[in-house]
Amino acid sequence: MKPLFLMLAEANTGNVILIIALLLVAGIIGYLTAWFYAKSVYTPVIKGLEAEKADLLKRVAGLEAEKTDLLKQVTGLKDDLAKLTLRSDNQLERIGKLENEIAEKDAELNNLKKPMK
Repeated sequence: MKPLFLMLAEANTGNVILIIALLLVAGIIGYLTAWFYAKSVYTPVIKGLEAEKADLLKRVAGLEAEKTDLLKQVTGLKDDLAKLTLRSDNQLERIGKLENEIAEKDAELNNLKKPMK
């Protein structure tokens, strides 16, 4: 005679294996369903973000080109400023010399205007 525990174990073993197999199949079906759902929902979002990224990269390239052009303009303007500063320095020197000449001529004129003794 077999103990009651062994008889219950023998009678339910097939059912337990069947339940475990069905739970595994249900888990796999649930996982695949969730995966396909997430893929269908997020694929358009990802494509939209990739398109936006491509547009932003194009804008960045355009802005970098614009930055390069502006830096060239700044360099040209700095050169022009240096030339104008040099020219104005030369003109200031010339103005100073001319003012000295005017002062000398005024002094000479004042000397000539004095009555002779």
